[in-house]
Amino acid sequence: MKKAIFPGSFDPITLGHFDIIQRGISLFDEVIVAIGVNAEKKYMFSLEERKLFIEKAFLNEPKVRVITYEGLTIDLCRKEKADFILRGLRNPADFEFEKAIAHTNRKLSKIETVFLLTASKTSYISSSIVRDVIRNGGDYSVLVPESVKVK
Repeated sequence: MKKAIFPGSFDPITLGHFDIIQRGISLFDEVIVAIGVNAEKKYMFSLEERKLFIEKAFLNEPKVRVITYEGLTIDLCRKEKADFILRGLRNPADFEFEKAIAHTNRKLSKIETVFLLTASKTSYISSSIVRDVIRNGGDYSVLVPESVKVK
């Protein structure tokens, strides 16, 4: 069984994340969306809200599982018996950043990182942009799956 971990903070999940997960489903038997917990980071949405947004977005997709975790992603991969980390790339800056992490993960483990380029229609979207739109009362609904609702 080919399993991939798709790690991130997903604060909130965007249409870019959604696209990468959907495309990952065709490559892997299971895609585990892993919401990382960082006690030092200030999130707009609670861990429970972020998990629920993703679960609702993939309600009818049995190949997607949503979990939370702390620590190294490679340790989570070992625990979940996943041989792959799935990452999306929007631009060259993303590639440079992600490449360094992928090389480190390969040095520390046998985990392979699989990169998917984001679709051109979603490549400009980031969670930080979505949060800024929300904070300023803009129409964020065109940037996120329908499951993301602000109170």
